[in-house]
Amino acid sequence: MTAATWWVIFRILRWALWFAAIAYYCYMWADRESHLNQFGNLLPMTEAFLFGLPLAAVFMGLLELMMRSRAGLPPANIIQARPSSEGKVLRAAKFKLMH
Repeated sequence: MTAATWWVIFRILRWALWFAAIAYYCYMWADRESHLNQFGNLLPMTEAFLFGLPLAAVFMGLLELMMRSRAGLPPANIIQARPSSEGKVLRAAKFKLMH
């Protein structure tokens, strides 16, 4: 599989993990009693999901950035409406120097 394919896979996984984290937070908010022990502390599995899902989403985001650069895809530019042709030429020259 190519780096661009892995980039898409990591991107989908990142968004799925963020969605799962938000869904789990809503589930915990709706049914709080089942996630606490008799002392009012979080259960270990609940704590693992509360902190593990966002951590995994951030890690997938870092892998996504790595695969984006390996695939030679241009970075997202929110400020600029259209990418300039100079940027493409510079990125292509930089990519050729790296490989």
